[in-house]
Amino acid sequence: MKINKIKQNTIIFQQFQLSEIEIKEIEKEKKKYKTNKAVSIEALKIVQKYRGWISTNSIHAISKILNISSNEIEEVATFYSQIFRKPVGNYIIRYCDSIVCYINNVQKIKSCLEEILKIKSGETTKNKRFTLLPTCCLGFCDKSPVISINSYYYPQVTVESIIFILEQYS
Repeated sequence: MKINKIKQNTIIFQQFQLSEIEIKEIEKEKKKYKTNKAVSIEALKIVQKYRGWISTNSIHAISKILNISSNEIEEVATFYSQIFRKPVGNYIIRYCDSIVCYINNVQKIKSCLEEILKIKSGETTKNKRFTLLPTCCLGFCDKSPVISINSYYYPQVTVESIIFILEQYS
């Protein structure tokens, strides 16, 4: 939120607004659902598509459009791991930390990623290129360990293959 100081001890907060296209897409989604609360996840996905993450200001703006409380929008935003409440990198690397991947040494993959990227799980690289996140399952248990980078999946990854995979995103 930008702040303009106009007089001593007087501050005006500039109003945050969603773009016309965001509003148009949310209004289109509203026609598909019986309640505005049901639209909330779609509205969050729309705003995130254009902004990369969901700020508190975005929560309030969505709340106004859907005519439901900001707390209800926040509950949805924090429930779904695909909704980002803080800025993330251009590439989201998810490693599966399910029991199957754990048995198949995903912890070595995680450590390798942390070492190469110089970040810990849950962090974003300084250049904003990568964010590393755990996820409970990527749905490829028969091909574990698995990582995904945005919408691409890499089954049966090894420590050796990590460097080759990451080079594709440099």
